[in-house]
Amino acid sequence: MNFTFTPQQQAFRQEVRQFLERELPAVWQKMEEGLSLDKFWAILRQYSRNLGKKGWLTMSWPKEYGGQSRSAIEQLIFCEETAYQRVPVGGSIAVGVVGPTVMLFGSEEQKQDYLPCIASGEIDFCLCYSEPGAGSDLAAIQTRAVEDGDYYVINGQKIFTSLAHVAEYGWLGARTDPDVPKHKGISLFIVDMKTPGITVRPLIDMMGDHTFNEVFFDEVRVPKANLVGEKNRGWYQLAVALDLERSPNFSFFPVAQVYPVLDDLTRFVKETQQHSQPLSKNFMVRRKLAEMWIEFEVGRMLAYRIGWMLDKGIVANYEASIAKLYATELHQRVAHVGMEILGLYSQLAPRSKWTPLQGRIERNCLWAVSATIGAGTSEIQRTIIAIRGLGLPRG
Repeated sequence: MNFTFTPQQQAFRQEVRQFLERELPAVWQKMEEGLSLDKFWAILRQYSRNLGKKGWLTMSWPKEYGGQSRSAIEQLIFCEETAYQRVPVGGSIAVGVVGPTVMLFGSEEQKQDYLPCIASGEIDFCLCYSEPGAGSDLAAIQTRAVEDGDYYVINGQKIFTSLAHVAEYGWLGARTDPDVPKHKGISLFIVDMKTPGITVRPLIDMMGDHTFNEVFFDEVRVPKANLVGEKNRGWYQLAVALDLERSPNFSFFPVAQVYPVLDDLTRFVKETQQHSQPLSKNFMVRRKLAEMWIEFEVGRMLAYRIGWMLDKGIVANYEASIAKLYATELHQRVAHVGMEILGLYSQLAPRSKWTPLQGRIERNCLWAVSATIGAGTSEIQRTIIAIRGLGLPRG
């Protein structure tokens, strides 16, 4: 792997930075002031549409599907620069998970119906995977889809469904054959979230935000045309979708999001006095921050290795799990270091006038809890690495 960037890639990085400088400061300053989540989702959707107009929302997609056929490295550069500005990846579920899976397994009609709308930022998806009795053991899902004429009738419940209250479509795994081994009786569907019989109830997280939901399906009729790929082969398609979700190019928890937190902490210790000298002179503070910066660079190299693999046509399977595991656990380590450096002040919420760094450390520490759960827990990632990467037997 060549660790240098080409002149074209360096020029693209500068172009992204200039675009973000024009588009983001006013909007993201409002976020610091406490913008409501409803307004935030509206702003994020408009941001996604602006990216769609530039062709940047799906830049690594093939041109025939609305992309620019850019390299995975360029896609990663874009994700890195936006993360440095604390910008969530617009349309990430649709762009990073649904679109590529539809390209692989979807019908021509599905490609024509959904891919252009994803590329333009007009629609987004929520992942209807987890159930009360099927989280890490995703193959244990019990939501049923039964054929009835030209439809499948769906009944069941999903839980911790991110953004189900704002997404136009659901990416749903359901059981279509209960009489075969659990991995062989699952199918994958695209579901319009406005279909009669769907009820979305909010789940408020520990930050007081409404991102998660529980979703109930009561006699929901989904056209057969919305079945993605083969009936009863959905588990294998979901496995591909999960690998895509863990990829650094589209991950909800990219290692690049660690950078602004570390940058905040580094500036804080330089500017803050303790015992009549800068906090940056404290040996333990210096050691902890140096260690976190080293770990950030390691995670960054893992991410770019996967980008390099994708550009070479190499499937990143257990490698994606390595990068996801390392990045998400690093999020938590950095959050804990931030709490130690700020001391008791780190527990203050953003709106307190005494809160250092606008409460970002407190928010980051709470948010990082979910990092090692989403897209497969750390335990699941270690199992994948052991079996697929090291060739060890199943436990």
